[in-house]
Amino acid sequence: MAVAACLNDIEPIANRWPTGPTRLTRFWRVLMKGKSKVTQVLNQMLLLELTSINQYFLHARIYKNWGLEELNEKEYQKSILDMKQADDLIERILFLEALPNLQQLNKLRIGEHTEEMIQCDKDLQEEQIAALRAAIALCETEEDYVSRELLEEILEGEEDHLDWIESQQFLIVATGIENYQQTMMED
Repeated sequence: MAVAACLNDIEPIANRWPTGPTRLTRFWRVLMKGKSKVTQVLNQMLLLELTSINQYFLHARIYKNWGLEELNEKEYQKSILDMKQADDLIERILFLEALPNLQQLNKLRIGEHTEEMIQCDKDLQEEQIAALRAAIALCETEEDYVSRELLEEILEGEEDHLDWIESQQFLIVATGIENYQQTMMED
């Protein structure tokens, strides 16, 4: 009898328990929805990532066609990493209840030879790094620390790749393009 009485008391409370997003989640989304500057800058970063995916993928396939397997692998892995970063940006933009823009790409910088391709990649990396730093500063100003952290993680990867590109340029100068390309071929 006592158990049945307790269950009768609990049932009205259980029926009022929210089944969808909690009040706190709804409040947070309303608060973040007003951050249109943040969603705009996240879409700008997405544009750069989508451009990067295509540029690195095409460079990878050109290197593969030329027999430069090490460069093919490095560029291909970079395009995959950029795809994952683009996915993270899309998820964040959707969480902020904005629409990710996947319909635009910047102009691809495609080189005609190895040195030019590496320089094109360096130019893209420098553009991305500058844009990421500005976006991180904006997220800090807008107090969107989750977006800031996401962009900081992306920035770290872009800076690492820029270091790799610069080391390749140094190797080309130090050894000559012919020797450099020879080392990039499959054994």
